[in-house]
Amino acid sequence: MSHAVITGTGLFTPPDGVTNEELVASLSKANERWNAEHREQIESGEVAERDMPSERFIVKASGVGHRYVMDKSGVLDPDRLCPRLPLRSEDELSIQAEICVTAAEEALAQAGRTGADVDAIIVGCSNLQRAYPAVAIEVQQAIGAGGFAYDMNVACSSATFAIQNAVDAIRSGSARCALVLNPEITSGHNNFELREFHFIFGDACTAVVLEPEEDALEGESWEILGTRLATKFSNNIRNDAGFLNRSEDGVRDPHELVFRQNGRKVFKDVCPMVAKHIRSHLKDLGVPLESVKRMWLHQANLGMNKLIAKTLLGREVEPEEAPVILDEYANTSSAGSVIAFHKHRDGIAAGEHAVLCSFGAGYSVGSVILRKRSD
Repeated sequence: MSHAVITGTGLFTPPDGVTNEELVASLSKANERWNAEHREQIESGEVAERDMPSERFIVKASGVGHRYVMDKSGVLDPDRLCPRLPLRSEDELSIQAEICVTAAEEALAQAGRTGADVDAIIVGCSNLQRAYPAVAIEVQQAIGAGGFAYDMNVACSSATFAIQNAVDAIRSGSARCALVLNPEITSGHNNFELREFHFIFGDACTAVVLEPEEDALEGESWEILGTRLATKFSNNIRNDAGFLNRSEDGVRDPHELVFRQNGRKVFKDVCPMVAKHIRSHLKDLGVPLESVKRMWLHQANLGMNKLIAKTLLGREVEPEEAPVILDEYANTSSAGSVIAFHKHRDGIAAGEHAVLCSFGAGYSVGSVILRKRSD
């Protein structure tokens, strides 16, 4: 079987940036109006008054300082609180396919490849634009790739789950050049109406090119020593939007059709699960923890990342050991760990080890153990 290597990565960053200050100003206006309109129900105890947002709360709760979104005007409009995305005709490239192509072009250029070299495309993300045709197949046509393409969803773990699928395809010989894409338009499923959630997410798209080791061209590449996935059911992170909603006999709370979570339970459950997962994976591969030079963790919450890294290493970690992009990008779901890898992989020498890990709803966790192959 062929050994798989990562030969290129790419990143699409939306042009619109939103600061915490802007988000707080927008939601404050919306909440003031909502509380005034529901004053009688609030006073009678039928509904709870909506809490006012604050920049201090956002930073303390998450470490998020900023995010990029596909449309800033709609997100910040107190009357709308979601992006404005013009409807595209079926003859136009879909918005998720479009951002995939941009990220893919950078990754392919880095790998020294073109779309014609690609024979497997996997699009993995928290929410897909449509049920079918697959966004991946649309991208396949747009870049002139061959082979096969499909979409998949394991929420925030979609990147590492898709990478394992790509690795398996390369090892089995069913693909020679695989492209993993994570088009996360999380502003479409984020709940901008509630203080607990409005700050969490940002938009981005990442791309990763994987090839057999013997096919890799000269330049930087990363050998994949192993991949490992795990899932465990939990209701603590949910989004119930789906094709059966219109057929359900009953009325749903609209907040059930966007992202929601019990953050404290998620923190308590997921941190030890991830640390145990990574430690076990490294041990089984014979890679000592002390030899790991960098950990690119899922970018959901600064506190979670610090605790996971500290649990693994038994000490406080230096910023370069577990890079954080939350302050600029916020939580970009499955794209987050790949953004950290894409932007913060300098300073690792050939032969040194690193970990790419994502985790989230499901619960789900995926780890990819890497060794720097060449500069």
